[in-house]
Amino acid sequence: MVAEKTFTEFTKLTDAEDFLKFFNIDYDATFVNVNRLHILKQFSLLIQEVDKVFPDVSETEKLEKYQLALTEAYELFKTSSPLETKLFKVFQEPPKNIVLLDDLVKEAGV
Repeated sequence: MVAEKTFTEFTKLTDAEDFLKFFNIDYDATFVNVNRLHILKQFSLLIQEVDKVFPDVSETEKLEKYQLALTEAYELFKTSSPLETKLFKVFQEPPKNIVLLDDLVKEAGV
């Protein structure tokens, strides 16, 4: 429960650890250190969805939903890799600076 926290306090947070502490979510510092960008990106996507689906909820309810979103984002990377989730553009586009063996075989007509 995050009833004693305010949305204004939430908007001042910047680090993954700050968000996790704000929502009283236990976390492994080493895990967060390795996955922080992915956790924060997923959290960002999830809170955008919360804001879209629940535009008129109270501040307290919104923070409770944000807490669930952060927990979900954190837990996601315990069971899947950043490559599997493909949150960032770099994982979504094929590399342009490599030649695949399949392409060479096709070009050679083999």
